[in-house]
Amino acid sequence: MPMPSDLSINVSPFRLQAVSKSTEQLNDHLIGLGKTTPKWREVGIEKFREMRRNGETPFPKTIVIESGKTFSIPSRDSGRDILCRVFEPESGQNDGVYMHIHGGGWVVQSEADQDPLLKSIANDSNVSVISIGYRLAPENPFPKGPEDCFDAAEWLVDNAKSEFGADLKFMGGESAGGHLSLLTLFRLFKSRPAFHFLGLVLNYGAYDLSFLPQARNFPKPLLLNLQAMMSFMDAFCPGLSSEERSHPSISPFYQDLSGLKLPPALFTCGTEDCLLDDTMMMALRWQMNGAEAVVRLLPAAPHGYLGFPRDTVENADEGLKIVREFLLEMLG
Repeated sequence: MPMPSDLSINVSPFRLQAVSKSTEQLNDHLIGLGKTTPKWREVGIEKFREMRRNGETPFPKTIVIESGKTFSIPSRDSGRDILCRVFEPESGQNDGVYMHIHGGGWVVQSEADQDPLLKSIANDSNVSVISIGYRLAPENPFPKGPEDCFDAAEWLVDNAKSEFGADLKFMGGESAGGHLSLLTLFRLFKSRPAFHFLGLVLNYGAYDLSFLPQARNFPKPLLLNLQAMMSFMDAFCPGLSSEERSHPSISPFYQDLSGLKLPPALFTCGTEDCLLDDTMMMALRWQMNGAEAVVRLLPAAPHGYLGFPRDTVENADEGLKIVREFLLEMLG
């Protein structure tokens, strides 16, 4: 009988037989597109943002849904507001507010670029989903983007009930949005110590901006690799060394978690993602500090899979089902 281990994981998502033919085809297609798509530094950030919205990168074209509403939240800067976008559940039953922070390497996308995702989460789980339009690098490097997320979160803690009919209960995001969600959580522990989330939804987030082994060694040009990560780092926190980027104010992986009342957290990632170690190791730290961490891995799913249509990409549909399952369980 094998010697028992205090740590074990479900290895089935890593097995080749777990990978569907459609996922293999999607990944091959994305790798091909990545080889012919210019990098943002080659065309300039404004041009690249336009390309991203128009579907001229490996990600699909931005779809705007009329039921989404744009509004603003006051920032710490006099005369400057933070644009946000909200989707409320079509059922009319609002069980809570979900603060969403979009991904995009801290340099692309906005609160208005993922309407189908926001609408799905709102309707699947009967929550109002509010996406935060934080300032982007390179025009606005660290700490400006995180500060907008802090300001929005504090405003929602104080005002969600009166403005949307339900309390702020969840926070989460994808990629850079997962990173910013954790930075925001740690800020709220200091600025709103009486407040507690029901749960966090952290999809393929970047938690160590000095890079864990998977990020350093991932061999495939599949939407995100070390070269792309370095480009994003240079924009988000320019001039900082790897050691400086490992400060907890930048890399939440290094935050001291002892004594914190961490909320339950869902960590999701595909097994073909250069940020896989970030998900696995951050979830492990969560559990080691006595908090609930649910880890769900999608076989061979690439980085950014939730950015694709759920009706045509199985990983997007499965990922949204996982988010729904977690939110409904936390709501009880």
